[in-house]
Amino acid sequence: MKKTTLAITMVTVAIMILISASFNTKTVQAQSTENYTINHVNHEIQVLYNGYVFINDTIQITGNASDGFLMGFPYKYGSYTLRCVAYNSSYIFPVTLNVPLEDRVGFYGVEIDFPRGTPQVFTVGFVLSNSLLTQDASNTSLYTLNFPAYPSLTKTAAICNVSLDLPEGANYTSGTALNYSKENLPEFTYSPANLTFSLTDNEIQLFDVKELKSEVRISGTGEIEGSDSYYITSKSIASVSSIEIILPPNASGPSVQDEFGRTMPQPTMTDEKTNRYKISFSSSLESYRSTRFTVKYKLPNNYTTQMGTNNFNVTFPLFLHVNYYIEWASVTLVLPEGARISSFETTLIGSECNIARDVFQETVTMNRGNISLLDGDFSSENVLRIVYDYNPLWLSFRSTLWMWALAIVGCAVAVVWKRPKAPAHVAVPALAMRRLRPELLKSFVDAYEDKKKATLELESLENRAQKGKIPRRRYKVLRKTLETRVSTLSRNLAELKEKMRAAGGQYAELMRQLEIAETEINEVEASIKSIEARHSRGELSLEAHRKLLSDYQRRKDGAGTTINGILLRLREEIR
Repeated sequence: MKKTTLAITMVTVAIMILISASFNTKTVQAQSTENYTINHVNHEIQVLYNGYVFINDTIQITGNASDGFLMGFPYKYGSYTLRCVAYNSSYIFPVTLNVPLEDRVGFYGVEIDFPRGTPQVFTVGFVLSNSLLTQDASNTSLYTLNFPAYPSLTKTAAICNVSLDLPEGANYTSGTALNYSKENLPEFTYSPANLTFSLTDNEIQLFDVKELKSEVRISGTGEIEGSDSYYITSKSIASVSSIEIILPPNASGPSVQDEFGRTMPQPTMTDEKTNRYKISFSSSLESYRSTRFTVKYKLPNNYTTQMGTNNFNVTFPLFLHVNYYIEWASVTLVLPEGARISSFETTLIGSECNIARDVFQETVTMNRGNISLLDGDFSSENVLRIVYDYNPLWLSFRSTLWMWALAIVGCAVAVVWKRPKAPAHVAVPALAMRRLRPELLKSFVDAYEDKKKATLELESLENRAQKGKIPRRRYKVLRKTLETRVSTLSRNLAELKEKMRAAGGQYAELMRQLEIAETEINEVEASIKSIEARHSRGELSLEAHRKLLSDYQRRKDGAGTTINGILLRLREEIR
């Protein structure tokens, strides 16, 4: 029995040795194809305006990386990595995120393929979350940046130079130096680092740009008007009174409106070269609160060129000089009435374009997520280009319709005038609309805006709770308070609505329009939840999900515009 057991043990050990030798042989063979050396690495770290971290690694190698090039960071930075692009002066290389860094654990790796042969110099750009930049609670002018001191490579780098580009006016306080270098950087370097600096100016504002919707309208005479609608969320500990944004090149005459259509302070230019403007809020944006605002401006007519009698070309630059991170963006070009699109293209990689055709008008919309420096200064040729046909006779289209309409009305009046007169009837005066007191109208408008604000606060609270940024006990207390507040405001509004309906006339009509818009918003929100659930279950493709989401958001924005218009009209009544 003992001999049998000993024999089985020896056979098992022999098999394991053979298998191990086989794997080792394969590993050596796989590594042998990595016939290159790393000569030089420039590791540059830059803090973007809204706190996101941009890491740019320029790598010089000698040899052939036929199996691709592996690099990465300590694994703790993996969850903060939002985007990675590898490129050189003539080509953008395919990148695979979150891959193993050979057989090592504790690293977040990316793999870069070179389908056209190995370049000797190339650059890898990373965008990391602004959660890596923290603000001191007791001194909001102090910031601490957490970043990888060196890239994690699978081969030794002969020399690695590191530089940190802090915002203008920042003063180094403590931590890792701003500039340093290391010779013979070891393979699989694991080196998280911290740096603390002070900044009294507003060269950094911690906020997220959740959405940017740009719309550019071209008239038949060549005049161009644009509007950029922002949806942002503050992540700063202190209240934010202003932010800076970038407008398209040569934009002029900007004006700003808040989400209710109220005029905000006039923007001021802070950098003429990049067309950077400072937007001041009417009331400061509190920490982790969200807001919307729209910037309207004019553009010169040199954005369009005439190529023939009725043929035009419009070239619109995309996200030039943008020094902040945008989660989702869309650019819509609205052509003149009567224009017909011949062709269109965008050079922005990863974007989606679609055409919407109305009876007399066509529009082109480009959608893309994860916008950053990689789409701005580092890719200055990104444009949306449209070629369209347009006959200038369309300029008289509206006036011709009005002339025909007036002629038809005139003929109808003449026919009615010549008909035999019927016996005159005694007119019974209609019940006049009862005029409401300004105090009641003001109470209604204030209550409605308070309810909207409380609802937004409740949504923001839910988002913070889902991300684990607020203790559970505090979340329950705040949620109960906000729900009670919304319930009380809803009861008050119901009573005020009944009084306004009873007044009749325009007040009753406004309440009817308000209820229709509210019903539309409720239906859209329910539909959005439904498509989100279907998408999470895999029943809806990403493209269909985005299209439906865009359609529902357009309906929701339209209903919101109707509600804002009603509130604005009631405000005018108060005056």
